[in-house]
Amino acid sequence: MLFSAAPASQKAQAQVSIGINLGVAPSCPYGYYGYRPYRCAPYGYYGPEWFGGGRFVGAGPWNQSAGFYGHVNRNLDPRYGYHGAYPDHGAYQEHPDHFQSFQGSHYSDPRGRYHTEQQHSRYVPNEHPR
Repeated sequence: MLFSAAPASQKAQAQVSIGINLGVAPSCPYGYYGYRPYRCAPYGYYGPEWFGGGRFVGAGPWNQSAGFYGHVNRNLDPRYGYHGAYPDHGAYQEHPDHFQSFQGSHYSDPRGRYHTEQQHSRYVPNEHPR
């Protein structure tokens, strides 16, 4: 009779860590779209609640504010037919009319997902992400 003195099987524990380096958010004068390739958005795409102290609060993976929605003008989104000019990267510049001419058509979350006013009940005016 042959007996084996092999140790009992032990579960191997592996630890996996995945890190994604997002880098620095795009520097665009009027914000950037919340989806790839994160192109600079033209003036008028984002409403005033997307800016705090003259700075864009962020979109896409750089905005970590759960539940934030703000006004956007979807007519200025290339996914919906916009073919106009895009600003170059650079520092934010306040428009002379201070958003008085802004015409929002939808609410959007920081990832560029749209909602109409009828679909969206969580929007709170002038609420900025922290």
